[in-house]
Amino acid sequence: MQLLDGKYVSEKVKVQIAEEAAQFLSETGRKPHLVAILVGNDGGSETYVASKMKNCEKVGFKSSLYRYDSTVTEAELLEKVREINADADVDGLIVQLPLPKHIDPEKVTEAIDPKKDVDGFHPINLGRMMRNLPCYIPATPYGILLMLQAYDIDTIGMHCVVVGRSNIVGSPMSVLMARNANPGNCTVTLTHSKTKDLKEQVLQADIIIAAIGKKNFITADMVKPGAIVIDVGINRETSTETKSGYKLYGDVDFENVAPKSSYITPVPGGVGLMTIVGLLKNTLASARKEIY
Repeated sequence: MQLLDGKYVSEKVKVQIAEEAAQFLSETGRKPHLVAILVGNDGGSETYVASKMKNCEKVGFKSSLYRYDSTVTEAELLEKVREINADADVDGLIVQLPLPKHIDPEKVTEAIDPKKDVDGFHPINLGRMMRNLPCYIPATPYGILLMLQAYDIDTIGMHCVVVGRSNIVGSPMSVLMARNANPGNCTVTLTHSKTKDLKEQVLQADIIIAAIGKKNFITADMVKPGAIVIDVGINRETSTETKSGYKLYGDVDFENVAPKSSYITPVPGGVGLMTIVGLLKNTLASARKEIY
């Protein structure tokens, strides 16, 4: 079993991004600029956004954070999005999810200029991805592709089973793993909570991508020997064992699945760190006008 080490790969990619950002600064006189909007005080969201801002600084990007109370109206938030869309100094805009119940996340996502949609959630970017056209790939699937590339894993002809069909991970991942590319060229099965023979489906997988949002959902009896296991889950539970007061668990029962795997990602230290790298690469591509 080999660990797919998100810390090692993300640091390596960030060195490359920093070099390219420095070159961009010397050529243009400006830094790639990422803006984040954070609504409310969800603990997970606070952590994710702080990490994104810190990583921007690390690779030589400019970053700006706009914070709003959970009482902000949908109209106010949409107005801010429109203002950032019109700002020529901004290359990427992310609105951290989840949003309060009175704000429609689809409306906010669609309001973001697709040229600045570095999370890759806008229908135009998702549509372009479906057609295999240049686009911003959603940050987590992009991070997974970069991880597979870093370990020279040849996925051609493999059977990939994706567990979970979210618009953020599962659905785009199934499209990317099926496309004519490497990583890609897999036969893909997309499973979810309503799949009847889920265990049997997962057992056939050469590659398992678990993104269902349930702690230790993928157990050892669902994994065939030698499978590649990518764990996207980040499930927070309160804990007295850690300084932060909570502990992170993946969607995979790591302890029991790892001995059966050829490759596996840990949680934490796996896909989460690669997601930030995907976001940074999209922001740099936006600054350089590589996609649009």
